[in-house]
Amino acid sequence: MKLTILGGGGFRVPLVYGALLTDRGEGRVTEVVLHDLDAGRLRAVARVLAEQASTVDDAPTVTTSTSLDEALRGADFVFSAIRVGGLEGRANDERVALDEGVLGQETVGAGGIAYGLRTVPVAVDIAQRVARLAPDAWVINFTNPAGLVTEAMSRHLGDRVIGICDSPVGLGRRIARVLGADPQEAWIDYVGLNHLGWVRGLRVAGRDELPRLLADPGLLGSFEEGKLFGTDWLRSLGAIPNEYLHYYYFNREAVRAYQQAEKTRGAFLCDQQAHFYQQVGDPGVKALDVWNRTRAEREATYMAENRETAGAGERDADDLSGGYEKVALALMRAIARDERTTLILNVRNRGTLSVLDGEAVIEVPCFVDANGAHPVAVDPLPDHATGLVCAVKAVEREVLAAAESGSRATAVKAFALHPLVDSVNVARRLVEGYTAVHPGLAYLT
Repeated sequence: MKLTILGGGGFRVPLVYGALLTDRGEGRVTEVVLHDLDAGRLRAVARVLAEQASTVDDAPTVTTSTSLDEALRGADFVFSAIRVGGLEGRANDERVALDEGVLGQETVGAGGIAYGLRTVPVAVDIAQRVARLAPDAWVINFTNPAGLVTEAMSRHLGDRVIGICDSPVGLGRRIARVLGADPQEAWIDYVGLNHLGWVRGLRVAGRDELPRLLADPGLLGSFEEGKLFGTDWLRSLGAIPNEYLHYYYFNREAVRAYQQAEKTRGAFLCDQQAHFYQQVGDPGVKALDVWNRTRAEREATYMAENRETAGAGERDADDLSGGYEKVALALMRAIARDERTTLILNVRNRGTLSVLDGEAVIEVPCFVDANGAHPVAVDPLPDHATGLVCAVKAVEREVLAAAESGSRATAVKAFALHPLVDSVNVARRLVEGYTAVHPGLAYLT
């Protein structure tokens, strides 16, 4: 089984390879091809993977390539984990937005729109190449904004592209842990868009345990989302939101915290990873040790500004263990071996949420088997959630239209319609600011 990882020089690739090393079953991945435009980053990550595999018998082989077509040919699975513009681009996304007093986070608000506008054309090209060079391959999309990019790729690959995210998994795991339930035995009633979803129930042996959590302030305030959102707000909602909804519910506080931070998240990661790749370039260092230290720092500082604003304190140790690589491995196993499982994934709606059309990519529990991912029927969202989901999906559609047409006016419309951008004039200045710093947006005219 051949797995091609696009963005194979990315920092988190060792998480994926580490998960593959635990899989000893029939039909497992035996060949990994890393593709990246940066040969130096490929060499660095390949060193880390080699050290990971050094004590594992019959580990999957690893090769690298800077040729996209070569990497795709013969692939059974393709992981798309690219970052168009690199971390410098992410830092620019944040800074341009914050200068206008709006959020620059990479998947939410102005920053997410800018990231989507320069990523969608590249993702579409990849999808078209996969359709031509590896038509039987399954594409698992890690690339942010995950829902938007998955929808763009689905227009060329249909249901053979599936988006994944570790946020819903981590949220469900934390709720189950607090309730004393086994996350593997719990059914998580989660619905929304990527980074815009809510847990509305957690059923164990047919019984919904979420009301018990919402009724107990001590339990409710004991985990990440309880600390982040506050128990009163969660009880008002009657649900547990994805952590990224903090940017919506506490937007002014989040923008202020990011403006006051010494560095934006993108700038921090840009500096941190530059140091990592420089260190691993030294043949005398242990690449895996450097990677582990860097990753621990990265995970501990995740959403630090939001937690500081809410007084949420440090992240729990159990939340520093990653997760998206486990979702990816479970998804591959289910498809390759027809091992039926249930995962929260980004897939085409197909009537699951009646307020959206069938082609809209949503994030919901899915049954997965050899034929792919099948969304499970869910109850309608409450009005407040429906309003947000429809508004953000409308913005995503404008981003897709702008990427397809190259229309600057449509790009302005996408920014202006987003709930976290409060002015058409701000939207115009955002487009001016982003096109000035991103060569990848030169197509907007």
